[in-house]
Amino acid sequence: MTHRLRIVFMGSPDFAVPSLRALHARHDVVGVVTQPDRPKGRGKKMASPPVKIVAEELGVPSILQPTTLRRREVRDHLAALEADCFVVVAFGQILRPKILALPRLGCVNVHGSLLPRHRGPAPIQWAVLDGDRRSGVTIMLMDEGIDTGPMLLARSIEAEACETAGSLHDRLAPLGASALLEALDGLVSGTVVPKAQPETGATHARMLNKSDGAIDWTWPADRVDRWIRGMDPWPGSFTDLGGARLKLFASTLAMGRRGEPGLISAIDDRGILVGAGDGAALWVTQLQLPGRKRMSAEALAAGRAIAVGTRLGS
Repeated sequence: MTHRLRIVFMGSPDFAVPSLRALHARHDVVGVVTQPDRPKGRGKKMASPPVKIVAEELGVPSILQPTTLRRREVRDHLAALEADCFVVVAFGQILRPKILALPRLGCVNVHGSLLPRHRGPAPIQWAVLDGDRRSGVTIMLMDEGIDTGPMLLARSIEAEACETAGSLHDRLAPLGASALLEALDGLVSGTVVPKAQPETGATHARMLNKSDGAIDWTWPADRVDRWIRGMDPWPGSFTDLGGARLKLFASTLAMGRRGEPGLISAIDDRGILVGAGDGAALWVTQLQLPGRKRMSAEALAAGRAIAVGTRLGS
């Protein structure tokens, strides 16, 4: 029989939601800490983080949205919840030693990579950008470093040929939830023992911004392909189209096809065929023209919105 733990859950985006739901079904989630509501979209209306929305739906008794965990009143509130464990999933704030020391079992983190590779805030995107053939999740005990704590367990999956950051995210989120439950059970029973991360193989997955999405068509085709897929859906890759910004999404390498850097040499139901710096080419299968919605390859071919012979990039 599983021992029910008192859990304080810390998380914010969609990636954290499966873990919150899984914990609520198995343990007692006595509190949720998430980011403050923020303006979103063109209308800049205030929007709640996905974790807050789900926490309210589940009836979690305490929901905090502090701008910082450093305030004494926040720490006192968390201490009063008398949690056995804090579970952290894509929370967005650093936990300082005084917070890490509060729960008796420590703070457990669900990280979207196979540590020590891709420590940092954007592991899923960098797994695609770097062309990793395998990805996964690591459940670890947190320490004062950035994703440097001892590991409880890891679960891996094979990357798909046309994996985007979005598709990998959607596969890793439920994997992280199931691995989390397994790790907590093992931590309580003593069957899972924390293990130090390897001293070699560590990389840092830095935070991305919108400017990182710029495509350089002198890059080799495989790098352009990874960049488009790794930036999909956010921050989104882009290129210049006659002085306007053309957003690029899903893509795939065009085996056996050749092309000049940035030159569109074909358009059909596979998308637009664009050459790259090594003479190879790739199909961009979804894109977004200025002022329009995201288009599939089929819609693009039917609409004749871009002509063969157009050269992308400045």
